[in-house]
Amino acid sequence: MRPEADRRPNRLISEKSPYLLQHAYNPVDWYPWGEEAFEKARTEDRPVFLSIGYSTCHWCHVMERESFEDPEIARMMNEAFVCIKVDREERPDIDKVYMTACQMMTGSGGWPLSIIITPDKKPFFATTYIPKESIFSRIGMKELIPNVRNIWMYQRDKVEDISDRVGSALKETDRTEAEENPDITILDEAFERLSDSFDERYGGFGDAPKFPTPEKLAFLLHYWKRTGKERALRIVEETLTQMRRGGIHDHIGQGFHRYSTDRAWILPHFEKMLYDQALMSIAYTEAYQATKKDEYAQTVREILEYVTRQMTSPDGAFYSAEDADSEGVEGKHYLWTLDEIEQVLSPREARAFAKVFNMTSYGNIGEGRENGESKSNVLYLTGPLNEMASQMDMTTEELRDVLAIASKKLFDLREKRIRPQRDDKVLADWNGLMIAAFAKAAQAFGCKGYEKSAVRAAEFFLNNMRHSNGRLYHRFRDGEAAVEGFLDDYAFLIWGFIELYESSFDTKFLQDAMNMTRTMIDLFWDDSEGGFFFTTADAEEVVVRKKESHDGDLPSGNSVAMLDLLKLSHLTDDLELERMAYRVARRFSREVSTMPEAYTQSLIALDFAFGPSFDVVIAGDPENSGTKVMIRTLREGFLPNLVVILNPTMGGGSAPVLAKTIAGKLAIDGETTAYVCSNRSCREPTTDADTMMKMLKNG
Repeated sequence: MRPEADRRPNRLISEKSPYLLQHAYNPVDWYPWGEEAFEKARTEDRPVFLSIGYSTCHWCHVMERESFEDPEIARMMNEAFVCIKVDREERPDIDKVYMTACQMMTGSGGWPLSIIITPDKKPFFATTYIPKESIFSRIGMKELIPNVRNIWMYQRDKVEDISDRVGSALKETDRTEAEENPDITILDEAFERLSDSFDERYGGFGDAPKFPTPEKLAFLLHYWKRTGKERALRIVEETLTQMRRGGIHDHIGQGFHRYSTDRAWILPHFEKMLYDQALMSIAYTEAYQATKKDEYAQTVREILEYVTRQMTSPDGAFYSAEDADSEGVEGKHYLWTLDEIEQVLSPREARAFAKVFNMTSYGNIGEGRENGESKSNVLYLTGPLNEMASQMDMTTEELRDVLAIASKKLFDLREKRIRPQRDDKVLADWNGLMIAAFAKAAQAFGCKGYEKSAVRAAEFFLNNMRHSNGRLYHRFRDGEAAVEGFLDDYAFLIWGFIELYESSFDTKFLQDAMNMTRTMIDLFWDDSEGGFFFTTADAEEVVVRKKESHDGDLPSGNSVAMLDLLKLSHLTDDLELERMAYRVARRFSREVSTMPEAYTQSLIALDFAFGPSFDVVIAGDPENSGTKVMIRTLREGFLPNLVVILNPTMGGGSAPVLAKTIAGKLAIDGETTAYVCSNRSCREPTTDADTMMKMLKNG
């Protein structure tokens, strides 16, 4: 770190992004992405060093400490390049293009993403983390900078050849495949591939590093419901159980870390992302509905408790992430020594806690304190509590009580530690996922508090992140809404609002979902070839206007939009929305068929489209006990391909958006009545909840 007197701000000091502000006092002459930087590059005939990362990225911090804070490296960068910093979470459009370029040029990707581009934005060098000095096969900044400068000055034809070829290749990645009808057998193919890659010993898929991939688990639950294949459910349950027991789960403060660095879910990369909490909550909620196992319900409650406590703004919106590092050390906030717990817990509590969570005096992760001090432990379980209780001659309930007391004491102690930095920007797409998670939990557990959290977040967006013309902003921070919305912002928020309607039956949220859908279609829909672009037609084009359907850290916007369109079509009886969903499916069908396990969110939408799917209209007074029983009965089970509509015939009117759907569907003789419809055809209405469920079971 440079002396404080030498720390002068660069242009990033005026930005709102926490990631950019982290670099605002680097000696590197950073520019934010914008025309000023590219005009300077053109005028001075210099390449652009583009550094893309995010505020909770561990290796981004390492590269900053090693290189961007180093005066010598900064001088070299300032002389050779125009340097631009981009927050990938704030500008996913830029990140998607250059991450694709990096993967094409190197075969891999990640963050920090380090790209060198021409003044016309075409890349000719790409990598991820760059050390200060070369080590093994990885070139260092000291060697890279003069090499690039030499090539730029004396071998410009080589630079232009590479950049032109990469630019053409990027455009080729988005070329139109011939449309074809989706085939229902793709669901079986995806199941077989996921089954083959399933880790039979530890759960999850593949080897280390191991990511949660909750959208894969959601697909497998839907597939199990469709086919009854027990292996699909077993894969889901084993994975969810192992993750809950593993170090990837924060057993003291709750929530899940980003991913596991090992195959057994023990040692995590400690950052916590909002979208992981949302998607994991949804996966555990649906697993609970499918199995009624309390541990899944408890996991959901703990995730949402963490999000409410640590990731919710005073206005009800949700913050983005918490860092992996504190005090410059990854995981320091979360690790424990045996000495520490023995000082705060009773001997009985300490023995039980250390036994359950695999703690030793020398540490359990191969890292820790030197000079003879006790070493660090990450908390994880290797088996079910009932087995451990038996080994300690305790009942399971006794052990649970001891662990609850111990965990509360350790939580209070941990709260006194320096916390990892929180990225407090609010992102529309991630908040849409979290709204959906809270609303689904509200339905499954009958918790009005969860619904209230979803409503507060939804109202925040309607009031703070929407233009007067209905267009959304992507990011809000420090009182400022900025960055025009992307496809994911619309698709994910629509998902959240649909779930919120089905939780609250307030037609305002369904109307908002329809309004956002119309805006999404106007801004992103490709009428000539089908599908949605990631950016609007009037947005800045960064080499190529992308259109994606594969899942990454997040489910793809096209996949979520397809399911949104299908559900809204059923909720509002708008058949044009269903036809658009079909065009999305046709547009991406060929690429989905090549690697279906990478498109599981699309497959969830296809599962709904192939059917059987059901629409149930409940006609009756919302405060009537019969109405409540009908709704509760529908929510108790796992019915993924179901939309539920309330016609409050005795409790107030319904918005015009539902007029066609509920027309003629009234309560019979004043009793709450269910209308079960499938394939645009309705059964005889019934006032009996059990009869309603038999209709759903028999299709």
